[in-house]
Amino acid sequence: MTITLRSILNFGTGLLFGLFILSHLSFDEKDKNSEKEFIKWYAPTVPDKLDFAGEPVPLHIWDVRERFDRELLFNYYWQNNIFYMLKLANRYFPVIEERLKANGIPDDFKYLCIAESNMLPNAVSRSGAVGFWQFLSGTAPEYNLQVNSQVDERRDLIESTDAACQYLINSYYKFGSWTSAAASYNCGQGGYATQSRLQKTNNYYDLMLPEETNRYIFRILAFKYIMENAEDFGFSLKKEELYQPIKTRTITVTSSITSLAQFALDNGTNFKTLKLLNPWLKTNSLTVKGRSYVIRLPEK
Repeated sequence: MTITLRSILNFGTGLLFGLFILSHLSFDEKDKNSEKEFIKWYAPTVPDKLDFAGEPVPLHIWDVRERFDRELLFNYYWQNNIFYMLKLANRYFPVIEERLKANGIPDDFKYLCIAESNMLPNAVSRSGAVGFWQFLSGTAPEYNLQVNSQVDERRDLIESTDAACQYLINSYYKFGSWTSAAASYNCGQGGYATQSRLQKTNNYYDLMLPEETNRYIFRILAFKYIMENAEDFGFSLKKEELYQPIKTRTITVTSSITSLAQFALDNGTNFKTLKLLNPWLKTNSLTVKGRSYVIRLPEK
């Protein structure tokens, strides 16, 4: 009998399918609830109720429900990213939550930071937006973020979070809801205002917006729903697997530094660590003129 490539592939496919069926038959035998758990793992369902920043999501509207379902499925199955976000959240959420609270912004906006940058300080979008909260270089100075050849405060977690809070407060007073404020963060206040005027409503869920903004709030909601119910969804991590907050001390710099590498050595660390703790520093020098800078160093 001649063995062809097709017959080998068919045999392999059949074998894999058989193993798949046997594994689930065995699973069913071990646990009377296995079928329910299997479906739960492979088919996340839309909850009966959901809110963003205390504002109800109208899941009874068919397109709203389906748009959320889409983002829930997309992000639920991007499991490596969810695990990574859960690990990073243990490090960054406490800082973000503190700054949101200090600025009077609802806690749910920490998930907007995930939607924007996956909490990566050096994230850069196709449009050139940079940092945790993805500010454009032209917009950053409006919110007291310095951007020049040596410094990019869009990459500073505290400074950029405070800047994002200023934007969101302005948007909230302009559009009258936190949901609309979050949507305008994606398409801009001007873009959101234009569509609101044309369509005669400020309600995000009643607006037809650019596709990215149409999906934006639902992506944020998906991160919120999955991460707040991580254990139920099977995203189980031990405490020691989470990324821990880095203990640091600060030095206020009031004069220029010609070599940040030497500065790091003089302060008991190295250039790489200095850059990791201060991603807003772009080069090996820092010119200080008319202001001061706070530099983070490892705790002694």
